[in-house]
Amino acid sequence: MKEWTMQKRLRTRSVSGTLALGEMICELLPAPKLVVLRGDLGAGKTTLVKGMAAALGAQSDEVTSPTFTLVHEYAGRKVRLIHLDLYRLEHEKEIEGLGLWEMADAPDALVVVEWGDKFASVMERADAEIAMGQGEVENERLLEIRWR
Repeated sequence: MKEWTMQKRLRTRSVSGTLALGEMICELLPAPKLVVLRGDLGAGKTTLVKGMAAALGAQSDEVTSPTFTLVHEYAGRKVRLIHLDLYRLEHEKEIEGLGLWEMADAPDALVVVEWGDKFASVMERADAEIAMGQGEVENERLLEIRWR
C-alpha cells in the first residue's frame, strides 16, 4: 500500500462545524480524487459529505447515505461528487461491477467511498483517507485526513 505524505487533524463540536469542515476538505482535496471515508455509524460521515456537496455547488439538502443504493451522484458547478457506500459488498469483483474505477478516473469527479477500507484494491487506488471518530464530549467529532 502507498504511503500517505500529508496529514491534518481537525475537530468539530456541531453539525454546522462538520458541514464547514466538509467545505474545507474540498479545498484540501480538489477533484479528481478517490477519498476513503471511515467512521462508525453515527460518526457524521453523511453530514461531512453534505458540506462537501455545498462547497462544490451541489444541492446539499439532497445528500443522503447511499447504504442501500450503493451510489449517489451530485452535480456541482464544475465537479461531480460521487458518494458510495461499500458496506454491503463482500467481494472485489462487486466493486468492478459498480464502475468505481471509471468514476475514480473521471477528471471532473470527487469520489467519496464509505467502507472502502474493506477492500485492498480501493485503498491502493485511494488518493486520500478521512477517519472520523467520536471525541471526548457528546457532540465532538475528531477527523484525521491523510493524503498524497
